[in-house]
Amino acid sequence: MTAGTEVDVDVDVLIVGAGPVGLLGGILASRLGLTTLVIERRDGPQTAPAAHVVNARTYEICRQAKLDMPRILAAGKNKADAGHVNFVTRLNGDLIGRLPFERQGETCLAFTPTPLRNLSQHRFEPILVDELRSAQGAALRYGNEWQHCESGDDAVMSSVVDLATGATAPIRSRYVIGCDGAGSGVRTSLGIEMVGPPLLQSFLMIHFAANLRALTAERPAVLHFTLDPEAAGTFIAHDVESDWVFMHAIDPSVESADEFDDDSCLAIIERAAGVELNAEILGKGTWRMSSQIAASMGGGRIFLAGDAAHRFPPTGGLGLNSGVQDVHGLMWRIAAVVSGRASDALLDSYEVERIPVAENNAHQSLTNAIKLAELPAALGTDVEPTTEQIHAAMADPSKSARIAAAVELQREHFDLLGLQLGYTYENGALLCDGDHGEPSSASEYRPTARPGARLPHAWLDEGARRSTLDLVPLDRPVLFTFGCHGTWAERLGVANVALVRVGLDTPALGSWRKLCDVTPTGALLVRPDQHVAWRARSAEQLSALTQALEVVNGTLNPRNGTS
Repeated sequence: MTAGTEVDVDVDVLIVGAGPVGLLGGILASRLGLTTLVIERRDGPQTAPAAHVVNARTYEICRQAKLDMPRILAAGKNKADAGHVNFVTRLNGDLIGRLPFERQGETCLAFTPTPLRNLSQHRFEPILVDELRSAQGAALRYGNEWQHCESGDDAVMSSVVDLATGATAPIRSRYVIGCDGAGSGVRTSLGIEMVGPPLLQSFLMIHFAANLRALTAERPAVLHFTLDPEAAGTFIAHDVESDWVFMHAIDPSVESADEFDDDSCLAIIERAAGVELNAEILGKGTWRMSSQIAASMGGGRIFLAGDAAHRFPPTGGLGLNSGVQDVHGLMWRIAAVVSGRASDALLDSYEVERIPVAENNAHQSLTNAIKLAELPAALGTDVEPTTEQIHAAMADPSKSARIAAAVELQREHFDLLGLQLGYTYENGALLCDGDHGEPSSASEYRPTARPGARLPHAWLDEGARRSTLDLVPLDRPVLFTFGCHGTWAERLGVANVALVRVGLDTPALGSWRKLCDVTPTGALLVRPDQHVAWRARSAEQLSALTQALEVVNGTLNPRNGTS
């Protein structure tokens, strides 16, 4: 960093990239009392459809950040329109199979206060922009491109270009977070390589406006896979009456999006629909599917989150949601270090926790993508890719069992509640207690309060519909006690930890304590990201509280300020 450099902006956190991950990172920074600037090279929020799934965990994080949840939920798609996925010959053709799209019903309220909804990124982003612009100590600049930086002992000096004027502004920040997507300039500047296949498949993404309610009324769905080899692809309903995307596989060695004009795009979607459409082509582009994890998620004063750190196939809807979990797990650490409550060592546990989760999500997404190949195999179109072959297979009773089994094989792809809520950190800013239990599967979520797991949800009352998750503040750990409250409070001393005395006079909370596997004299130490850091099954473990606090604070002893 050059001495005497005139600084345009001086903030705690500079976030590069204003997708949902960067925007929510900025909001969380503000809620935590940090000053933040979010920059984005685009000239405004996302306008074309991209991701369309916001899962339960992301909604829980939005809820903890006190976002306008009624507005966010109202922007999502109606369950009646987006509650299923169809496998069809063509959109107006035969139904090969139909599955529920995730668990969007009331039964999920036993596990989360905010079930998954289909909420398209181009509708989600503007809401986050409004929240960020109204947040204290936060600023957002579009049309600004991050170029490079120099990291010093106490700050990072970044060079940022205003794309409208060409002017370069030096920005000083304590930390830089690269949320700048798959081609991340921040990651490139750090020399961090991506591990995994860079190209699995390429698609022409056709964005079009059409009202297809009448065409899909008998079997509404958010996804329609058309399996006729002469019309293969996927319709994504961002709004059944106005906003659609069709994904059409292409060979990038011989094709590019530039070769497809509006007429050829219309021909592709009409072939897949099986009828002429009154459709307007709104845009097109090439989308490349990969499965890669960054070798590192940064360190020191520069970190990566979201697609800058991991790229998944879309089969599972885990990309955006994993990125939100990244910044949720990173921002409380940065705030704790900036405030002096924790040592720099706390930041080292960020990638220790998040890389294994990214690897697991990449594996699941890739597995889902591979399983889709079972459908053409069952239909025989992998060998004879013709319309005649798919209809012959559908009419052949001897093939019906295999076709049904191939459809059923996709069920886990569209039922990932266990993966969304049950991811558990095995190492990091936590103190294990030796309980490895039976982990959640991809589909089946098994609530647990073992260290590293997300705190189990339970309703505190019937009227206000408050969740146990609502008791976890963003800015500090919380110690839940179930009895011996005074003893635990005395041991806690002046540590910067919230204390929640759980009354067990309601059956729901008594059941919740038992689910957490804690006796009436025990306690739970929960981090600001709502993950359990330490569990004391009884007051006999009282003496270990100091060690647990040191772990959560990155080797800093909160009682006397020494390492």
